[in-house]
Amino acid sequence: MTTALTLEADPYILPLPGPESPVVLDWWISAGNAHPNSRYSDDVWSMGPLIDNPGDSIHKINLRRCPASLRSELRLLIWILINGELRPTYVQERGFQNRGRDGVTNMRDNILQWLKFARWLDRQEVSRLSDCTVEHWKAYAAKCTSGCSRDHAQTILRWLSDLWAFDQLSLSPCGITQPPWESEGIDDYLPAATGKAGGENKTEPLDPTVIGPLLTWSIRLVEDFSDDILAAWNERRRMNARVKATPSTRGGLAAVKNYLQPLLDSGALLPATVSRKHGITLAHHYVAAVTGASWNQVHDFAFRQGLRALVARRPGPSPMQVPVTGRIEGRPWREFMDYEETPILVRHLATAAAIVILYLTGMRPQEAQSLRSGCCPDPEPNEDGSIPRHLIRAHHYKNVRDSDGHHISAGEERAVPWVAITPVVNAIRVLERLVPKGELLFSSTHHDIVGQRKHHGALKRASLGRRVENLVSWINQEATAQGVPAQTVPEDPHGNLGLSRLRRTLAWHIARRPGGLVALAIQYGHMRTALDARTSTGYGSRERRGFHGELDVETALAAAQTAARLRDAAAAGEKISGPAARRALIGAASIPGFEGALTTPKAAAKFLARDGLVLFDNPDAFLICAFKRDTALCDPDPGATAPNQFACQLGCGNAIRTDSHAQAARERADRLDAKAALVPQPLGDRFRRTAGRFRALADAHDAAGQPAEEAIA
Repeated sequence: MTTALTLEADPYILPLPGPESPVVLDWWISAGNAHPNSRYSDDVWSMGPLIDNPGDSIHKINLRRCPASLRSELRLLIWILINGELRPTYVQERGFQNRGRDGVTNMRDNILQWLKFARWLDRQEVSRLSDCTVEHWKAYAAKCTSGCSRDHAQTILRWLSDLWAFDQLSLSPCGITQPPWESEGIDDYLPAATGKAGGENKTEPLDPTVIGPLLTWSIRLVEDFSDDILAAWNERRRMNARVKATPSTRGGLAAVKNYLQPLLDSGALLPATVSRKHGITLAHHYVAAVTGASWNQVHDFAFRQGLRALVARRPGPSPMQVPVTGRIEGRPWREFMDYEETPILVRHLATAAAIVILYLTGMRPQEAQSLRSGCCPDPEPNEDGSIPRHLIRAHHYKNVRDSDGHHISAGEERAVPWVAITPVVNAIRVLERLVPKGELLFSSTHHDIVGQRKHHGALKRASLGRRVENLVSWINQEATAQGVPAQTVPEDPHGNLGLSRLRRTLAWHIARRPGGLVALAIQYGHMRTALDARTSTGYGSRERRGFHGELDVETALAAAQTAARLRDAAAAGEKISGPAARRALIGAASIPGFEGALTTPKAAAKFLARDGLVLFDNPDAFLICAFKRDTALCDPDPGATAPNQFACQLGCGNAIRTDSHAQAARERADRLDAKAALVPQPLGDRFRRTAGRFRALADAHDAAGQPAEEAIA
């Protein structure tokens, strides 16, 4: 009776589970979730019933990592964490906005911190949570936050507080004491703020010398080589199916002997494959397919003849009868498609498609992982016959919560779809040829074709990351073999080419290179894709809202660096000219107030909204733009916070120049004059006219330039 009254009076208290109770209660499991549910008495709990994101791994909680003396209490508290809801008063008093149930990853990290705390308590000879004192809390808080950033330390202490908060939702609380920072305030338990960037902004963009060849080869695989690779893949599957259906016959054994014996007698290379167990060995499936024999007959012949050692000394290819249409530098990229190489090429093709999609859309990896076949249909023509842009229907997952603040593992469809340029559409079409209709484009079932392992949902982020590194190795080998060593991908100065770096790199190049020429210009062979800055600006438009904040951050950081360089130039005595000189110097002087703060989209947008005081370097025009919408001649959009740098106009009231700009203009003029002497006269005359304009800009600066003190007076 007491239990029933308690449950009725306080809906946040959960009934006690029994040994056979499910780890995840039914009301938290979505209708389409088919992952098996663990039992309360199990020592390893699967979090699968809470995972609907195809890009997430199936996390597990190993309760054996908890000391035996505390395991019973922690088991119950972890179960309450998985199934319970914190009281609204607890959430509101601590200022947690929209804090409902966390996502599975946060739950797992929270639980792992609890298990670490339990092991620490065990070393302090604490065998019951109720024996944990305030001094224990303080000692552990000092230990676990040592060396952490302030934000991460606050998260850890919040997780530890949850141990006390969730204990109060139990019908049989263990009586753990309240952490002292709950009553004393948390500030004294946190390390000092460092002002360093966090989140995605700690991620370094890829070096331009890396992203250039990587993107070129990725598009080459998708555009030029995919037909050959997919045709070879279909032929290989056809051959394998025939081998599986072929019985052993006398004719088959004779065919094996007639095929292999001449190769053995002549000393020719033998079709080989690499076995995990045996290393280099005879390509049994290939030989069976081309001879019409069974696999067993090939194996028996190879065993009797002792071919394993011989094949290791004379490994050769396994050519298929598939036409080769792809070309590189005007010549076929393969003499023939190889049976044994084909699965590796399919893997690299899928990885290349992933790079094209991630880089040229700005999607987060988890958004790309959730894409399905059919997500980017061909658009219907407009009434005037024009073809609209392709749109990608995708899900997003970051900060997706329901009306109660609970995290939604399945995410939700983006209200505004992604816009796809032609290389992205081509990459999606290639992936659609690899998976069934309606399947995930990066389905683990259909992409893990080398290891033949089957995993939940899409290829995981770590797996895709490894595949990118493997693709880079293949590219460098292929570039050397094809005689184009200049197209190799160099080692990046910041380490592995993580998927999150692609999104950061796109924003970095668009924000810092007028026209986005490094990011968006891919020139090779027939394609010659070159997007101007007006096209690039679309990456920050309403249609691409998910990427806009990232672009704002990079733009703001670039503008802050431009202001710092102007401040340094003025301090070094460089003269400044231009109608916006005074305003630019005022803007540069205001930067110290923003240092260390431009690391979030909200802060970056606030910084960029200071119309007339934000500075944009335009090295192609040899000037800095102190952008003010009303006086800009580059035709900015209403409400724009940055100029259209590709459309920079002479005589604009936002321009300023320094001595460094004037010197750069003269150096460029000298280079153009040198080129003019080496080209036909019409082109040479054009180069000389352009050089003259650059020198005129420099001369005008020399005549009007003033020291900073005079310009700002």
